[in-house]
Amino acid sequence: MRNVPHLSGRTRLGRVMNHFMREGKPISSTVTAALEAKRAEQPFQFMAASYLIRIGAEPVQTLGDLAKSLRNCPQASIFYHTFQSLEAHHYTSFSSDFAQWALTACNEAALAEHLAIVDLRDIVSLEDLRVILADIVVDYLKEHPQAADRRAFEAFYFCEAREVTVPSGSPAWTLAELAEGIRHLGHQSLHYHFINSRLRLQLKTNDFSFWIEHSLNHPWLAARLNRIDFYNDTLDDLRQDLLAILEQQETL
Repeated sequence: MRNVPHLSGRTRLGRVMNHFMREGKPISSTVTAALEAKRAEQPFQFMAASYLIRIGAEPVQTLGDLAKSLRNCPQASIFYHTFQSLEAHHYTSFSSDFAQWALTACNEAALAEHLAIVDLRDIVSLEDLRVILADIVVDYLKEHPQAADRRAFEAFYFCEAREVTVPSGSPAWTLAELAEGIRHLGHQSLHYHFINSRLRLQLKTNDFSFWIEHSLNHPWLAARLNRIDFYNDTLDDLRQDLLAILEQQETL
């Protein structure tokens, strides 16, 4: 008798779902129910995140000083003034603290725009982000040398953010439990799982998508969540977008 490879229930369901998505066919209620009830190999653990902030003692008075400080400041400072400020300024044209300071304290709108368009969705390394930001300032000052030593209206102080996390709530084993947990997540925890996760995973994805793909074997659903644009939504809008996709399974 010919040997037929055995496919686990998890693998069969994953392949069936992926087939339907590729072909653009409607998913039957039977398959949908199986997806909703499917139990992950490993649970998703929600985390409560908070941040301890330390303010630096040395003021930055000029853009020339900023360029030097960007090369040498701790990674925790790069994180605080970009990823963390994205939450604080959710969601303005200049969510980066560096861009805000260049505009309001230095009156350099063009530099502010260059700093603001750095897309954090493409960043998985703080060192890479440091180089990008420093190069933007250095290149700008090469074109506008008169701006390098001009004193800002207000000094910039580098801050550092130290992340503190503890497990929160019950682990999620199914998509329904994941959706329920997301519904009750605080803003900092939602930011931690969906935005800051890129640095932790070193991947252009989020904690929810990573778990759905690797523990539930649903890469198509993981990709849908990861396509949500967190730049143009508030955190509450982001939560609703996540829930809409996850709970859509109930109405297919």
